[in-house]
Amino acid sequence: MSQRIGVYPGTFDPVTNGHMDIIQRATRVLDHLIVGVARNAGKGPLFSTEERVQMVEEDVAALKPNGTKIEICPFDSLLMHFAMDMNASVIIRGLRAVSDFEYEFQMAGMNARLNPKVETVFLMASDRHQFISSRFVKEIGRLGGNITSFVSPRVAARLAIRFKQDSNDAAKRIQTLKV
Repeated sequence: MSQRIGVYPGTFDPVTNGHMDIIQRATRVLDHLIVGVARNAGKGPLFSTEERVQMVEEDVAALKPNGTKIEICPFDSLLMHFAMDMNASVIIRGLRAVSDFEYEFQMAGMNARLNPKVETVFLMASDRHQFISSRFVKEIGRLGGNITSFVSPRVAARLAIRFKQDSNDAAKRIQTLKV
């Protein structure tokens, strides 16, 4: 019997408890899960690719993988090319709401045209994670809100450090303008 290899792609900027829930649940259906951290500079990520990979690695280390091998890999190619390079036969996608479904449905259709041998499997977000998005976590954290129920303590600490650095940098720029 061949191994079921799947790719779970995303920018993970930052990785949230919702992402970790999908990763944990994907281990129930796959033998080998590759978490693909997209470079995607076009989205203007808060963290570098290396930092995002490290955050995912740290959070994945705390999981119980059900015997599934979990690997974290950065990528900057077309998702279908990455999946083929990884010998994956499955792409895992998490769905939070109906609005996610429309976009993901279109992507699944495009990916099926690119390679009909790779299946897209949708996992519905657990009800306690349906509203979590990296974008909202960053916005809440940047404005001083409590994000500890949305991300791991490690990620929350990294966000706090980054926001403090950004705030200090902004204060320095303002000081320079005043001079």
